[in-house]
Amino acid sequence: MITVRRSNERGQTKLAWLDSRHTFSFGDYHDPRHMGFSHLRVINEDRVVPGAGFGTHSHRDMEIITYVLEGALAHKDSTGTSSVIRVGEVQRMSAGTGISHSEYNASQSEPVHFLQIWIIPDKTGLNPDYEQKIVPFDKNRGRWTLIASKNGRDGSVTVHQDVDVWAARFVSGESSTLRLKLDRHAFAQAARGAVTFNGVRLDAGDGAATSQEEILEFKAVEDGEMLLFDLA
Repeated sequence: MITVRRSNERGQTKLAWLDSRHTFSFGDYHDPRHMGFSHLRVINEDRVVPGAGFGTHSHRDMEIITYVLEGALAHKDSTGTSSVIRVGEVQRMSAGTGISHSEYNASQSEPVHFLQIWIIPDKTGLNPDYEQKIVPFDKNRGRWTLIASKNGRDGSVTVHQDVDVWAARFVSGESSTLRLKLDRHAFAQAARGAVTFNGVRLDAGDGAATSQEEILEFKAVEDGEMLLFDLA
């Protein structure tokens, strides 16, 4: 069974500098029906105007993944890390015992569009940590690429939870299949374009959850980009 979370049903935070859409409860948006899925706690789709962003703020005991779709995002944190996250890169920040950070649009002229994802770690009190890698889409066109995993395998960033996060870019008409163990759960997020997921159409911003489905079949209706979370 597939449960769809449509883009226009998500919560929203709308400010002069920010348009943020919340798949799950976040900040002032609270819906007890949408508090997360397995260990996946937050998927926020954020658009930030040029030169603006999130000032320094703190987190604890959360695995935070940032995935840029358009533009570039400047990051600074209390571990001393300063970086720019660009399209085709993935960032993982483990908040652990406590970390302060800021995220700003790196451009003074172009907007930035990105996903921020929170995953509940398998233990608390970890040391704060940061990791950023390029996603090898060029050699994996039309195929799923592992971007985050518990053991950091296959060049993915490491998350402290039993989860595999996959990303794929599809050209219209391309199809792909993934196998899911029957004791696992999956959440698919359409980042751009449109695909069908086991026959259900997902447009940009739509998400879909499923459990006890062994075969996950995707077909691009339009050129697009997807994330898939394989969760314990």
